[in-house]
Amino acid sequence: MSKFRLLVVDDSAVFRRLVSEELSRDPDLEVVGTAANGRIALAKLTQLNPDLVILDLAMPEMDGLEALKELRKTHPRLPVIIFSSLTELGAEATLDALSLGATDYFTKPSDVGGLDASLRVIREQLVPEIKALCAPLGRKTTPAAASPVRPADDKSPARRGTVRVLAVGSSTGGPNALAEVFMRLPADIPVPILIVQHMPPVFTRSLAERLTAQTSIRFQEATSGCLLNPGEAWIAPGDHHMTVVRDGAQYRLLLNQDPPENSCRPAVDVLFRSVAHCFGADSLAVILTGMGRDGFRGCEAIREVGGQVLVQDEATSVVWGMPGYVVQAGLADCVVPLPMIAAEILERVRVREPKRSV
Repeated sequence: MSKFRLLVVDDSAVFRRLVSEELSRDPDLEVVGTAANGRIALAKLTQLNPDLVILDLAMPEMDGLEALKELRKTHPRLPVIIFSSLTELGAEATLDALSLGATDYFTKPSDVGGLDASLRVIREQLVPEIKALCAPLGRKTTPAAASPVRPADDKSPARRGTVRVLAVGSSTGGPNALAEVFMRLPADIPVPILIVQHMPPVFTRSLAERLTAQTSIRFQEATSGCLLNPGEAWIAPGDHHMTVVRDGAQYRLLLNQDPPENSCRPAVDVLFRSVAHCFGADSLAVILTGMGRDGFRGCEAIREVGGQVLVQDEATSVVWGMPGYVVQAGLADCVVPLPMIAAEILERVRVREPKRSV
């Protein structure tokens, strides 16, 4: 198999060398070029024909956002991983880049922990991400007209029952997918919404603010002890697991920093297990695009108590890792193209148990 060809774009010569040398150690990867700013990178695209671009945001002459705008005009499907700093400004710029068509983002290795720690982050996190994004290229298509796909043993269009909570898990490609779903949902959705998006601290707060501005629903970065209310959405903060607990007739969120699960904190599995425990068959879970298998065990827990699970389909997912595991295990009630997930949620949330005659 030929190697995946990479272009590294960053104004720091030290960082370009660090990333290039470490990536080149993997036998499946080849850094075919580097560039010190966006203008140089654009000039090299046609010549180098990379499979993926690693793009810094803060650069002289032409920054990453401007370069991304131009790149997308000629290379609409080329995977682009954004590198940004773990700051509020970096988070805002990264979310801007994702809305402009960046495939995913990565926070720059810091000096904390030394060079060895930085190289480990590149090996253990960046390399698998690159392979996941490059591997499907060339075979993935988005159908012009798609419909929800239901398991063969699902006899009804939607399992009839009460839904009292909507829990959502996402990772790679998730910020844009979340916006796509919630822009189509009304402000009066009659259930609380709980979200785990794999993101570091600071980024989750920026995501909540952005989704509030983009949709009719109020999004908040969760804090320990807050009460759940219908029509409001809570996003698990970076580096914290989020769980639900019952408090009399109400429900509250609790945060913790227990060990990561599936190498993630927050983890979808942690949230989904607590949702299954508190809401049982009245739970509705949604798994959106993402790398890895986080959410698989949580969906098992939700199905075991009679809850429902919706999954984004492969064609509209940036990476069909998280959704794919759930589907392959037979845990999905319905596999849905991204533009149709909101309608599927509403069909299930607004259905209520018929009144029984006495």
